[in-house]
Amino acid sequence: MPARLDRYPSVVMNKSSRPLLLCLTLAAIPWADAALAGPAESLPADRLVERLHRAAPSLDRNVLSLAAHAMTCSIRRGESVPMQRLSVIDYSRPSTQPRLWVFDLEGARLLFEERVAHGRNTGENLATRFSNATGSYMSSLGAFVTQESYRGANGYSLRLQGLEPGFNDKARERAIVIHGAPYVSDALVRAQGRLGRSLGCPAVRTTVAQPLIDSIRGGSFLFAYYPDPAWLKQSRLLGAECGAGVAAHPAAASTGG
Repeated sequence: MPARLDRYPSVVMNKSSRPLLLCLTLAAIPWADAALAGPAESLPADRLVERLHRAAPSLDRNVLSLAAHAMTCSIRRGESVPMQRLSVIDYSRPSTQPRLWVFDLEGARLLFEERVAHGRNTGENLATRFSNATGSYMSSLGAFVTQESYRGANGYSLRLQGLEPGFNDKARERAIVIHGAPYVSDALVRAQGRLGRSLGCPAVRTTVAQPLIDSIRGGSFLFAYYPDPAWLKQSRLLGAECGAGVAAHPAAASTGG
């Protein structure tokens, strides 16, 4: 079980390397409508969310439900998203707290629970502003698909493809990537009361960057949340046409955990 939020947890890693290949049909995704017991990948949506929430009780359940809804919607829209991993960032939490969770959906297991930096123009300790614009130095909201890993100026990094026009679809053009950064550290939190900030990238601890990236690269789903009214209203993955509008989710009206 991960540590409490007032004690910064170390990495929780899955030791299994057994590959999981899931058919991209609604009957085979983890939140399919068939009410089956047993493996996590066969569970209906509400039961899978319950199991993931038990694995990561510090993650707001309503945010987790939104992430699951967006992932399901992306499949209904024909996105080629392998269903091995789900990553959730809750930018409504302060940078001093863990706010990135990575789940193995095969067993509904928590793999990582980490602090993550936001863009320098997104806010100080608390994120307040988001952008899709090149040169904004702000973080972006919404759903992403992870792409290829590479080594660049920030070391081992992971490219992201934004799935939401107007909110994050310029992520690759902006070089919004997951990478390790020395300013994501306990020392910075003690010295200045917040993490250092990126140019818009979700940066993590340098020591965890490679194992985390290797666990989610190559097409997994990442969901970055903040109770931004425009995004919640206009997101193509959270609308009623995908099965349930955001009005059905308390997270849409909350300020987060």
